[in-house]
Amino acid sequence: MKTVSCTLNTLLNDDVSVIENQKKDVARVLDFDLPLEDYAFLKKHVKKIGVTAAFEKVIKTFNTPDNETPEGFRIACRLEANGILRADLIRDISYDKNGKKRPTNVLFSADSANPYEVAPISKMIANLTCNPGIIYDLFINNPQANVGNHFKTRDEVMGEIGRILGPGSDISVELNDPFGKSDSELLEEAEKFREMLTDYRVVIKVPHTGPVTKENVSELLSGDKKLSRSCTDVTTESAFRGHNLALMLKEHGFRVNFTLMFEPYQTALALQAKPYFVNSFVRHRLMQSELMDQNLKQFNATGNVKCIEAIRNMFLEKDYLAMDQADMDLLSVKNIAEAMLKYRHFNDVEGSDGLDSVRHNLRLFKNTNLDDTRLIICSMEGELNYPDIDKLLVEQEFEDLVHRVVVTAEPKYLARFTSCNQVVSYQRRFMNAANGQK
Repeated sequence: MKTVSCTLNTLLNDDVSVIENQKKDVARVLDFDLPLEDYAFLKKHVKKIGVTAAFEKVIKTFNTPDNETPEGFRIACRLEANGILRADLIRDISYDKNGKKRPTNVLFSADSANPYEVAPISKMIANLTCNPGIIYDLFINNPQANVGNHFKTRDEVMGEIGRILGPGSDISVELNDPFGKSDSELLEEAEKFREMLTDYRVVIKVPHTGPVTKENVSELLSGDKKLSRSCTDVTTESAFRGHNLALMLKEHGFRVNFTLMFEPYQTALALQAKPYFVNSFVRHRLMQSELMDQNLKQFNATGNVKCIEAIRNMFLEKDYLAMDQADMDLLSVKNIAEAMLKYRHFNDVEGSDGLDSVRHNLRLFKNTNLDDTRLIICSMEGELNYPDIDKLLVEQEFEDLVHRVVVTAEPKYLARFTSCNQVVSYQRRFMNAANGQK
């Protein structure tokens, strides 16, 4: 059976016209598809077609060419009093220009503050994430990346990235210091980002803070740079510092990317802060699980206590333990490692790929009322991390949730998965054929 197609343009007739001073903007959406049942209803009620003030603001903000709507916005319609149907533009990074969906429900993002490496991937991503480490360590203060020291400040970098990405990509930026500044100072910094990137694109990254407070954060900046308390030795105020900061920003109209989520048990409480993005960090967690598993198996096979000592050393290095726990007895270390691997499902199909946290978080999305919140899968490396994520996202259990997933990595890491050995083999054949060789 042939599908019947309707558009807003179909509604126009002798009794239905376009609001005179909005003809140019209405022309941008006259080809917008209408479901047949909507057309039947609207035909009876619509007398005028126009656009909302919000629509006009979006068009003006991004200097959108005639007969187009910008990428990063979904076209919606609402029927007002007196039979006026107004088209609106709703921020939604799942959409390309002119209200068309992006090629896949799963979206991609880049972890970078390097304009030179963002440019080649700019048309493929719907978000960019960066933090002070990415901005300063990996770009501004890295002469190999910041060629000729052209960029000198964070604002210069973010302004250029905003220009490169255009309207279709959100930009998640982290405040420099969530500990030392007052709430009013943090809001002022966030407002600067909003002014620079526009309200439509800016997302403020807010970190979990755990046991770190403005009183002890200096410990991370001097000496051995170790915190004097363990990661679980928190106060209620310190542990929920990030959550309350996220809620404050939300109340002031900001979307929040709630970050530093390494264990899935962090997610349900993080969702109480009403974030726009939550995260699953997968790389380091997997590597640490592999180290624990390898050493436990070696210990069980040989009885060599150095295997458990290696786990304890990792616990100290990676902040599972505070330095005053450096002499924790090895049996306790072994028990902690075994319990952790069991929680992570490391030795069964649920978590052997290190992605149990992703599966858990996606299941939590079935139990949330935050319909616009998305999960960022981030922090990956190696030959299998991305391919395993790619396979997970076609598992039948998650087919109704992939539209809420954003996969993010350094641009070069994503780029490697555009290629494989046969690309080289076939290019050899094609290029030699093109050059007249047999």
